[in-house]
Amino acid sequence: MRATNVSFRYRRGDPWVLSDASLDLAPGSVAEITGPNGTGKSTLLRLLAGLLRPVRGRIEERPAVIGYAPERFPSAQPFTVAAYLRHMAAVRRVAVPEELTARLGMDHLLGQKLPDLSKGSAHKVGLAQALAGEPGLLILDEPFAGLDATARAELSVIVAEVAARGGIVVASDHQGDLRSVPGVTRYEVRDGKIAEAVPIVVDDPLTTLTIKLPQSKADALAARLRAEGHEVS
Repeated sequence: MRATNVSFRYRRGDPWVLSDASLDLAPGSVAEITGPNGTGKSTLLRLLAGLLRPVRGRIEERPAVIGYAPERFPSAQPFTVAAYLRHMAAVRRVAVPEELTARLGMDHLLGQKLPDLSKGSAHKVGLAQALAGEPGLLILDEPFAGLDATARAELSVIVAEVAARGGIVVASDHQGDLRSVPGVTRYEVRDGKIAEAVPIVVDDPLTTLTIKLPQSKADALAARLRAEGHEVS
């Protein structure tokens, strides 16, 4: 996926949010979008997701299946959580994300109405709908904000799995949780441009762990560990 010389402003006469900005993302990459507040990080994410169109420049080779989770989930909607997820799955023509609701720890929320949810619970709903259908492009705006520790850890695993199967993940993350995903590359938005930084290296020594478990569960565990970037032999 490639953004080339993209410029964007919301109205004619307004300052340019992005000006002649470019970004190249390969399949399987995980990109963290950083930068001071107000520099256009959320605008860039919406452009990449196809929710906004560049005033100048072009965005090409966008994957067909796109998942997008905004920073603030619009919970003022007349649905229960389960009905909303079914509705969004039908709109996007993908499967209802039943496994994801369990992994994000939100099965107990399925019968609740969206306006009654806490901010953290509503955020999980936004993540679940974005992750439905195995997106080839996953756009997440502050995905870890408001999540409990268990959900944050699981979301990092899910992001790694999306990248492992060739998907592109682009996210802003003030919490720093995204950096636990192997091979994350940082991009900074500043003065209307996008600057690439070096891949993040987690300074953590390696160790060897031996696990004994039923043979029927070995393949699934090995696949999950590999998705997290671990070496399995």
